[in-house]
Amino acid sequence: MSQAIYYIKKNDVNQNAIAQKDEALIHRIPQHAINIPIGDVLDKETLLKSLATAANFPSYFAHNWDSAWDCLTDSDITDFTLYLNAVEKINSEDFNVFKRLIEDAYKDFGKPQLWIIEASDDAYA
Repeated sequence: MSQAIYYIKKNDVNQNAIAQKDEALIHRIPQHAINIPIGDVLDKETLLKSLATAANFPSYFAHNWDSAWDCLTDSDITDFTLYLNAVEKINSEDFNVFKRLIEDAYKDFGKPQLWIIEASDDAYA
């Protein structure tokens, strides 16, 4: 059964070795998936700006969650990737709102799916 969000942990970020349990998931990421580029801080401003750029939102995008949902559900994009390997600070409240936005859009429209790739805890040891 498909779902809105998939979480994949990389075993070793520097050498791109993928944990065996997540290998099947990484191969399921569609080649047409669009990456949402995130720098070292993940917050509302960064997520909205990066999502708008990656999804080529129209000029009337109002840089808020409601407008992001409207633009996202009006777009033809079906898959995104979000690499968290280099993120040093995550505003968890903003990130949770973003994930709910993706889940709600998927529930109502069957798109998009989001593939979140992050380093496993042992990758930072």
